[in-house]
Amino acid sequence: MTDTIADYLTRVRNAMMAKHKVVNIPASNLKKEITKVLFDKGYILNYKFEETDNKQGNIKIALKYHPKTKVPAIKKIGRISKPGLRKYAGVDDIPRILNGLGVAILSTSKGVITDKEARKLNVGGELLCYVY
Repeated sequence: MTDTIADYLTRVRNAMMAKHKVVNIPASNLKKEITKVLFDKGYILNYKFEETDNKQGNIKIALKYHPKTKVPAIKKIGRISKPGLRKYAGVDDIPRILNGLGVAILSTSKGVITDKEARKLNVGGELLCYVY
């Protein structure tokens, strides 16, 4: 597998469409940081990092739905920067997702952060994905 971040996003997207409560994803440090950002912004209910025998570990994510209508909290999640075409943005070029209602997740020198935090810290970086 060449693009593990796209695999992560696809697993979350497929689990949301299938109305699963929990999704298991093979862990990496970048995936753990993306999971923390999704939790901080309220797109997922909870997460847990589990150790496995092969030392890679798993990320167990509890997905978030509306209590009455059962509509998923994540409407759309997609990859921006791909292995074949990396997308980088300076602080002035960071896109606004849904005019500020969505979140773009960036990998910067300050760590994995959202677009709003990157503007506040005045840093640019690689645009990993968008969520709304």
